Amino acid sequence: MSLRLFDTATRELRDFTPREAGKVGMYICGLTTQGAPHIGHIRFAVAFDVLRRWLETGHGYAVTLVRNVTDIDDKVLRKAAESGEDWFALSYRNERLTTLALDALGVEPASYEPRATGHVPDMVTLMETLVEKGHAYPAPDGSGDVYFDVRSWPEYGSLSNQSIEDMVAAEDADPRGKRDPRDFALWKGRKSEEPETASWPTPFGAGRPGWHLECSAMARRWLGEEFDIHGGGIDLRFPHHENELAQSRAAGLGFARYWLHNAWVTVKGEKMGKSLGNALEVRHLLETTRPIVLRYFLTAAHYRSTIEYHPGSLDEAAAAVERIEGFLERAARRGDVAAAAAASALPAEFVASMDDDLGVSGALAVVHDTVRAGNTALDDADDEAALAAAASVVAMTDVLGVNPLATHWGGTHRGSDAVAESALDTLVRVQLEARQHARQERDFARADEIRDALVAAGIAITDTPSGAEWSLTRPERHEAAAD
Repeated sequence: MSLRLFDTATRELRDFTPREAGKVGMYICGLTTQGAPHIGHIRFAVAFDVLRRWLETGHGYAVTLVRNVTDIDDKVLRKAAESGEDWFALSYRNERLTTLALDALGVEPASYEPRATGHVPDMVTLMETLVEKGHAYPAPDGSGDVYFDVRSWPEYGSLSNQSIEDMVAAEDADPRGKRDPRDFALWKGRKSEEPETASWPTPFGAGRPGWHLECSAMARRWLGEEFDIHGGGIDLRFPHHENELAQSRAAGLGFARYWLHNAWVTVKGEKMGKSLGNALEVRHLLETTRPIVLRYFLTAAHYRSTIEYHPGSLDEAAAAVERIEGFLERAARRGDVAAAAAASALPAEFVASMDDDLGVSGALAVVHDTVRAGNTALDDADDEAALAAAASVVAMTDVLGVNPLATHWGGTHRGSDAVAESALDTLVRVQLEARQHARQERDFARADEIRDALVAAGIAITDTPSGAEWSLTRPERHEAAAD
């Protein structure tokens, strides 16, 4: 089965075929850096990180991923004015917070991460082309604004499947110079109250770029005039992506061949957002939640499905992660899991789920079925089957970015960690043997005393048909926060 992805533009599942064999160019709209990122912001990065990993691991493509930084924007200027600081200082601080959040959640670095302010000449060139072709015009009032003429492009509205008559007016610039209220700004003339540092010269007047022009120019610069995949949150489909598509095609660019959009994170049915007062910033959640758990939470649902956050959401994710970790810890005492994983093939059911529009829910079901089968094999002392299951689990979770043994998560069972684990296993086994001897002698008080001492040391004991097994316990989230 080939990889099939849901293309928003055609509103159907399509077989994925890259424009150049063996290579994939992908552009995803990064964050506007007016504030610290919350999990609603970050979901897109996690979703497309899974896609990138699957393109690379599942299909062997060399992926060039471009994720931009919108570092100049109405919101950035407004927030900076409110806080009384330079807009570029505010923007850079929040860019750093975003980078730290993405790194904490195991999102692989982009191939290129261009800032809008670094590509103004590219934007001016694209804008000039649109004016020359009759698809854009400077405002007649001398404001320096330049608008895209939506009625000059018959396909406008195709991505969001709506007609111009049904669209609301574009609210991205003063409408006084527009031919049609729905025309959107390519360039915004400088206003007296805005800082001079937020202005660049153009043949049409000094000012700054419109949001939509930024992404078209950056995608063209780093991926060429046509590329494979354009992604982002569903809220960007209109007007942002609709406008990107129109201005790029009107300028004669092939632009994106597939459009993918991820759904929101909601709280009580409402989209997460700071304006609604329900935003959960990544940096604050990570004070009480392990990063791999938050990554699992954001990964577990299909990318086109809404994630509803509730107070127990992260506890459920933590329990799922700990089931995987517990099995891999047990299996590592029977053999070299990392070495077995290097030679392990992905299960056919996992591959089929991932190839079906990144069916992560089905893929995780295969992961947990394999964990259960592996634990049964361990209980039955079938080390060969247990190691095969562990190797498969590592390979699958690596694709999803939630492999507990990955170096990023501080994975154990390698190098000096493996030596320490082996030493701890020897010491615990001595105690377990003493506990078993006490039980055989019907000295249950002594057996309980040994068990309680191990539990107090952070070691959980599980009695199985083949003998007692141990695993490390992890602190509750509130205890981690207190620490």
